[in-house]
Amino acid sequence: MQIKGLLIDIGGVLYVGEKPINGAIETINLLRKTLSLRFLTNTTRKPPKAVLKKMENMGFSVKEEELFTALKALRDFIEEKNKKAIAILTDEAMEYLKPLLTSSKEAKFVVIGDAGENFNYKRLNLAFRALINKASLIAAAKNRYFKDEDGELSMDAGGFVKALEYAAETEAKILGKPSKDFFEIAVKSMNLKKDEVLMVGDDIENDIQGALNAGIKAVLVKSGKFRESDLKRGITPTAVIEDITHLPKILNDI
Repeated sequence: MQIKGLLIDIGGVLYVGEKPINGAIETINLLRKTLSLRFLTNTTRKPPKAVLKKMENMGFSVKEEELFTALKALRDFIEEKNKKAIAILTDEAMEYLKPLLTSSKEAKFVVIGDAGENFNYKRLNLAFRALINKASLIAAAKNRYFKDEDGELSMDAGGFVKALEYAAETEAKILGKPSKDFFEIAVKSMNLKKDEVLMVGDDIENDIQGALNAGIKAVLVKSGKFRESDLKRGITPTAVIEDITHLPKILNDI
């Protein structure tokens, strides 16, 4: 089946920190000529418009309807349930969810994403207390780490999600990658079938295994957070390439 659409992770695939990966802008412009594109990210530090602005400032041309973020998935889920939540997020992300937030005693959901410097004992304990009072835990993702602006790996939200799950004896509902629903919503928006779509990512678990579990082929790039040990985890990508600039060369062979 010919590939007609791409699901593309952004951080680590298109850029690292504030710098585009060499040749990524030109590659996206080339791919856009013949393929439908959707950009999927578990980024929760910034709301969708800020993510779009960042990409535009780097030189990427992305439409609002092409971007699927875990933070928007969190907001959509809470709005659909018509409930209130407490959250551990960055200040910018908290502002994005502000109409849906309340005190811990009234909260039906505890929302957690990559809160950066906002992770502290006081916030985590408030979340814990809400959870043992029957609030449900929802998380953008369980990413272990990401490649930071200094080129080094930094701890992501996954460890904090695990801590709350353990302390409150609960399990988080994941709304971003590797959630099957997250991938399927993006595919549906292109009016394509799963076997006509390819995922491109640097995270062996959330991008590659998540897509494969959803019935979507997946290409692993050796940029961003990739480490050689990823290839020894028992997860087999459809293909492995150095970076996204190598993608056009292999599309006809997938």
